[in-house]
Amino acid sequence: MQIPRRSFLAALPALAAFGQTDPLPIAAVEIWRLDGHRDATTGLNQQFQINQLHIYDELRPKPYADSAQPATRNTPVSAYYLTIKTKGGPDGLYGPIDKEIAIVIDEQLRPFLMGKDALAQEKLWDQLYRSNRLARRGFYLMAISAVDHALWDLRGRYFKVPVYRLLGGPTRSSVEAYASCLNYSLEPDKLQRRAAQIKQEGYRYQKWFLPYGPGDGPAGLQKNVDTVRLLRETVGEDTELMFDVYQGWDLSYTLAWAKRVERYHPRWIEEMTQAEKIDSFAQLRKGTTIPVASGEHIQGRWEVYDYLKAGSLDVVQCDPEWCGGTTELLKICTIASLYDVPVIPHGHSIHAALHVIASQSPQVCPLAEHLIIKMQSYYHFEKVAPAAVKAHFALPTGPGYGIEWDPAKVEKRELVHWS
Repeated sequence: MQIPRRSFLAALPALAAFGQTDPLPIAAVEIWRLDGHRDATTGLNQQFQINQLHIYDELRPKPYADSAQPATRNTPVSAYYLTIKTKGGPDGLYGPIDKEIAIVIDEQLRPFLMGKDALAQEKLWDQLYRSNRLARRGFYLMAISAVDHALWDLRGRYFKVPVYRLLGGPTRSSVEAYASCLNYSLEPDKLQRRAAQIKQEGYRYQKWFLPYGPGDGPAGLQKNVDTVRLLRETVGEDTELMFDVYQGWDLSYTLAWAKRVERYHPRWIEEMTQAEKIDSFAQLRKGTTIPVASGEHIQGRWEVYDYLKAGSLDVVQCDPEWCGGTTELLKICTIASLYDVPVIPHGHSIHAALHVIASQSPQVCPLAEHLIIKMQSYYHFEKVAPAAVKAHFALPTGPGYGIEWDPAKVEKRELVHWS
């Protein structure tokens, strides 16, 4: 007996959902604060990185060293999560998000979202972007990013598939990560031990954060060069080394550093100066063989296009938490692919980035960033936090982004409002 096609689809909830034509109205937009406790160690892994303020003597920190007597204490921890609810459908969940972003969502985006169709992804993003004249950057765009993520999670739960399935399906069985070594001590012996350990854990790529800049003079420049040399001597030629200076240098300083470390062939130098100085990045790219990376503070496809048409970047590093969300990062990937420039998203968080990377060609998105120290506690309240095994993240199998709170760690849960 042949089963009618309509009956067959009705028997498969996920497939039937893809035939949905009715809107799914948003009924609530909620910000939840979670509180609990965790063990935290002080006196270790607190190495600073250079930043723009360090040109001022009074704002430049003294050289760092791990404490000889670190201490572990049980300390309070909190996090904000966004929930978007629908009438008769699933909820969307995303976080953690910054408090400043949560305020914008609650005060400005929540009233606009009420009653809108949660399944109308492109329309909602466009309307949110057009709803404020300052939406193209800053907290407002970051708030749009969080809402966009929560809505993608909602759609994944509605269709009962991981988000990367909605984005086109997986292009690989796992996503390779590079080790982002922010806050590890740069004391020479500890630097070498940690780099060797990370290599043994299976990481083919390591990124380190240099602490000195123009305000530290020739001695600081030499220390930055020595760090590169020690790392190359430690990990050998079969490990890629990247370096991040968080907008703390300028063009002339970076060219001087690059000339002295080109022999160690770094994989890239990241954020050598402020993001608005597109021409400086273009001049750097012409002046060194070291690839030039940036994007953490580039927000939106239009800025990415300006960089790429100016020939300023070898690697685009936009952050889905800040650049406009999953929806915008997909567009950025398309633009970057026209220039054969890879997109390796900045790793402020992992959830959204992992799903976007998994849905793209490995040539477009070859790697994820894994901020090792930060991610040890960043997802404290979640049952299953993203974890790299042998430098690879397995693809999530649950619906949406797969975020679920762990009741055993949530000591208090509070619905918060600022409006």
